[in-house]
Amino acid sequence: MTANEEKRKQQYLSRAIDRSANERTFLAWMRAAIALMGFGVVTVRLRVLQLPVQYRQAIGWKLGLIFCLVGLATVLISTCHYFAVKWRIDDNAYEPPDGMVWFFSCAVALLGIGVIYSILASALSSTSAFIPD
Repeated sequence: MTANEEKRKQQYLSRAIDRSANERTFLAWMRAAIALMGFGVVTVRLRVLQLPVQYRQAIGWKLGLIFCLVGLATVLISTCHYFAVKWRIDDNAYEPPDGMVWFFSCAVALLGIGVIYSILASALSSTSAFIPD
């Protein structure tokens, strides 16, 4: 085996490792998206624990919808990101982006604040099923 063939084999192996890491990252984003959408459904279903008088004032369905929309956005953005990274790996021009990490960190933090608000708002109401008198 010549030195040129050995170098080409190493480059192929390195690219295969990078592509595998990209696929694992993509699958992790998909699991996160499924979890966000699932949490949105659970948030909406928690309305069953509230008394019927609170249905008109509840924000649970809005919070659940936002979770589902962020989950769907995660699917779309991570799919685009996967292919962009794949093409950059093939062109040997990959640089890890920081913007996507900041974006989703802020989105999940805002959703967490919404959950905390929802829990506190329903727990502090006088007809709460969460905290009995």
